[in-house]
Amino acid sequence: MRVFLAGATGAVGKQLAPLLVASGHEVHGMTRHESKRAMLEEMGAVPVVADALDPDQVARAVGLAKPDLIVHQLTALSGWGMRALKRGAALTNRLRTEGTDHLVLAGRAVGVHRFVAQSNYALYERSGGPVKTEEDPLDPAPPGKLRDGLAAMRHLEKAVLGSGRTEGVVLRYGGFYGPGTNMAPGGELFEMIRKRRFPLIGDGAGIWSFIHIRDAATATLAAIEHGNGGVYNIVDDDPAPVAEWLPYLTHLLSGKKPRRMPRFVVRLVAGEGGVVMMTDARGASNAKAKRELGWRPAYPSWRQGFSAVQEESTHQMTGPR
Repeated sequence: MRVFLAGATGAVGKQLAPLLVASGHEVHGMTRHESKRAMLEEMGAVPVVADALDPDQVARAVGLAKPDLIVHQLTALSGWGMRALKRGAALTNRLRTEGTDHLVLAGRAVGVHRFVAQSNYALYERSGGPVKTEEDPLDPAPPGKLRDGLAAMRHLEKAVLGSGRTEGVVLRYGGFYGPGTNMAPGGELFEMIRKRRFPLIGDGAGIWSFIHIRDAATATLAAIEHGNGGVYNIVDDDPAPVAEWLPYLTHLLSGKKPRRMPRFVVRLVAGEGGVVMMTDARGASNAKAKRELGWRPAYPSWRQGFSAVQEESTHQMTGPR
């Protein structure tokens, strides 16, 4: 197939493009940075330079590529810290609303038969059981700063799943970790945890689902090649409360326990959304993806995955002996 990969130089895109090429697909990789042409060529992709927020550029790029399928992996979530997060979240929301609309319209114009897009598992209603399936309802009233992000993801999912004759596939990824993400040695979030600047809030009962970035890419390839239209949770087998995974990772990185902080302090600094994610979030089940895509994560648990990422980094720094 001829695949148009928007966001080809992002965390998932860098892992996915070589897999697509190795599987015999012709990949047209879109980036807005002229300087990333060489990276795309090295991955075996045809470079496409276009601004996802410019509808004319997107229409021209897709029209020239004439793909069978579009994969939407556009985000702007690199960087950490309050300023970077705020700026990146606002741009990501635009990419998930305006950018999605531009890609859907461009794809419809050339008759693509499938549209695969990145979403997030943290959409689910915060009631009932701790682990949600694709059939469970979404959060009707997300708090604070989560509201805009969840509204943008809702927009994306509605646009993709309702894109007429084009079959829509939405992948609700878990929290990414591994190469090219914030959760890898040297990454901003890993460094915050290593320095014990990522505290355990309240009882830490919020459930998080993770996925290694390479596992996210292999699941995406499976969805591209033989997934049915609809929604898939792309997460590992081990959803876990913050009170379980954060002490494990903090000890792995620093040999210490995470600091603790009461809810009211975090509410003042990060708002209600931050408190909810740490104390009341719900995890996700990957049973549908495993059943329908024939996919299994190489790292079934974040325990194995975090350790492997740390060991891989240590090996790279010390080199073979």
